[in-house]
Amino acid sequence: MRTLRMLAAGLVSLGVVAFVPTASHAATYFPVSGAGSTWSQNAIDQWRRDVNANGIQVNYAGTGSSDGRNQFRNGTVDFAISEIPYGISQGGNPDPLPSRGFAYMPIVAGGTSFMYNLTIGANRVTNLRLSGPTLAKMFTGNITYWDDPAIKADNPGLTMPHRKVVPVVRSDGSGTTAQFTTWMASQNRSLWDAYCTKAGIPSSAGCGTLSQYPVVAGSGFTAQSGSLGVSGYVSQVSNIGTINYVEYSYALNSGFPVIKVLNKAGYYVEPTAPSVAVALQKASVRTNVPATDPNYLTSDLSGVYVNSDPRSYPLSSYSYGIVPTDTSSNFSTDKGRSLSAFANYFLCEGQRKAPLLGYSPLPLNLVVAGLNQVRRIPGAETANTDVKAVLSKCNNPTFSSTGENLLAKTAPQPQACDKSGGITQCPNGTGGASQTPTRVKDSGTTGGDTTGGGNTGGGNTGGGNTGGGNTGGGNTGGGNTGGGNTGGGNTGGGNTGGGNTGGGNTGGGNTGGGNTGGGNTGGGNTGGGTVVDPATGTVVDPATGTVVDPGAGTDGSQGGAVVMAGQAFANPAIIPSDRASNTGIALLAVAVLIAIAIAPPIIFGIMKRRTS
Repeated sequence: MRTLRMLAAGLVSLGVVAFVPTASHAATYFPVSGAGSTWSQNAIDQWRRDVNANGIQVNYAGTGSSDGRNQFRNGTVDFAISEIPYGISQGGNPDPLPSRGFAYMPIVAGGTSFMYNLTIGANRVTNLRLSGPTLAKMFTGNITYWDDPAIKADNPGLTMPHRKVVPVVRSDGSGTTAQFTTWMASQNRSLWDAYCTKAGIPSSAGCGTLSQYPVVAGSGFTAQSGSLGVSGYVSQVSNIGTINYVEYSYALNSGFPVIKVLNKAGYYVEPTAPSVAVALQKASVRTNVPATDPNYLTSDLSGVYVNSDPRSYPLSSYSYGIVPTDTSSNFSTDKGRSLSAFANYFLCEGQRKAPLLGYSPLPLNLVVAGLNQVRRIPGAETANTDVKAVLSKCNNPTFSSTGENLLAKTAPQPQACDKSGGITQCPNGTGGASQTPTRVKDSGTTGGDTTGGGNTGGGNTGGGNTGGGNTGGGNTGGGNTGGGNTGGGNTGGGNTGGGNTGGGNTGGGNTGGGNTGGGNTGGGNTGGGTVVDPATGTVVDPATGTVVDPGAGTDGSQGGAVVMAGQAFANPAIIPSDRASNTGIALLAVAVLIAIAIAPPIIFGIMKRRTS
C-alpha cells in the first residue's frame, strides 16, 4: 500500500491524473444509431471510439448524406449527418422535411479536396495547381487532357503529360457532391448549366445544387459509391489520370496528393485546417431566425468562395448533425441523454482531433450555437446547464482569450512560389504525399530542373530563414554553402533559434558573418533565406520554389549530413567533453562499488588461510 501511495503521489507531482468515473459516467447509456455523410465519417468514427471508452455506444453507417436524411425522416435512425439541409431538389424532385421535430447543429469543418493520380514519365506528381474555372471545365467534360493549355498555365514548373483526364464522381446521393455542385453553380454557372443540360436535367429546373452527380454518357467519367469508393479508385496504381472530389481526410489516409486551388488573392492553397479556418470566417450562418426554424444554423458559403485572404481555401464548408427535438419515431429521453453526451464531447474535446484527422475544428460561434441545439434534445444531460459552464471545460484549439479564432489568426501565409503568374511553382507535395516533392523547372537562374539542391543564384537576399532554418543544404552560390541550419531560423539577421546543429556550414560558410546559435559566429545571413513550409516541414527557397537539398556544400563537404546514394544520414555523434567527464566519473563509481562488494570475501579468505 505504501508503494502504491508513493506511486500515486509521484503521478500527481508529474501532472498525471487518473480518470475517475463519476456517477454520470457510471450510469448506463442507451445505444443510439445514426447514418449519413461519408465526408464527415472519419471524424465521426474517431469520436465514436473515444466515447465508447466511457460506456456510450454510438452506431453509425456512412451511407451518404441523402440516405442519412431519408433514414432520419423515416424514423429508422436516431440522428443523421449531412453536408446539406433538407429541401434541396434534384432535377425538380423535392427533398421534403421530416414530420418529426428536428434541429441542425454543426459537426466539423473541412475542405472538399481534389485527389489525383498522375505521373510525368515514371515520376509521380504531387504538386499540381488548378484554378476554379479549370477544375470546372475538367468536371464538365470541357478539358479532357492533362496537357490542356489551361492546366499548363496553372503549372508552369511542370511538363504536363498528354494523358486523358478521368473525373471520378459519386454514384450515390452525396453531401460532398452537393458541396461541390453548390460551388460550381455559384462560381461557374454557365459551364454547370450547360453540362446539366447535356446530362438530361431540364433547363427550366436549372442545375444549382445537386446531391447526385449527373454523368453524360460517353464522357469518360467514372462513378463510384461513397468517399472510400472514389478515393480507393483514384489510389489504384493503374488508374493514372484520375481525379476526384473528396474530403481532405481521405487523401491523407490514402497517401495521395490533392490539388492546390487558386483563391481570389491569387495564391494556390490546399485545404489544411488553418486555411479552412481562415476561409470560413466569411461564411454566413443563419442565426437571424428563431432556433425552432428549420433553416436555423444553415449556411451561405458564397462569401467563402471569394474570400480575398491569401491563406483561404475556396471550397471550405462544414457538416451538419440532424438531431431530434421530440420523442416521436421511437426516440426516448434515455437515447437523448446518450446522444447529447456524444454531441457535447465532439463539440468540445473532439474538435482537438480534427486537424489530425484532416478536418478543421469549429470556431467559437458555431460551438456555442451547437451546444444550444444539444439542449433541445429530449433528455439532454445539459438541458438545464448554462452553456458558459460547458464552454469553460471546452478544450477547442480555435478558442482564445480575446474571442478570436486562434487557428485562423495563426494560419501561415502561403509561400511566394504559390503565387499565380510566376515562371515556376513550389515543388512541395500535398495531402497524403506531403513528404514527396516533385521536380520542377528551374526559375531560370541556372537552367535545368530542380527538386532540391539548394539555392544556386547567390546567397540569401531578403530576410533570413523564417520557418526553422536550413535543414541540410544551404545556398550554393553564396551565403550558406555547406551544412545548413537545423535548429532555428534566420529571422532577418542571424539565427535566433538555434544555429547550425549538424556541424555548421562547411562548404563555404556565411560570407557576411555567421549564425548566432552555433556554427558560424559572425553576424548573420543578410539575404533572402529559405522558408519552411509549415504544413510539410519542407525547406524551400521562396524566390524559386526549389526545395533545399539536405546535402552538399559547394566545396563537396556535407555540413550537417552525410549523403549516400541520395539519402541523408546524420554525422556520427561526438560526445561533448563535459559528457565524457561525467561518463568517466560514473565508471569510476561503478568500479568502487564492485570493489566494495568483492574485496571483503577475498580479504577474509586470505586471513583465514594465514591463521590456519
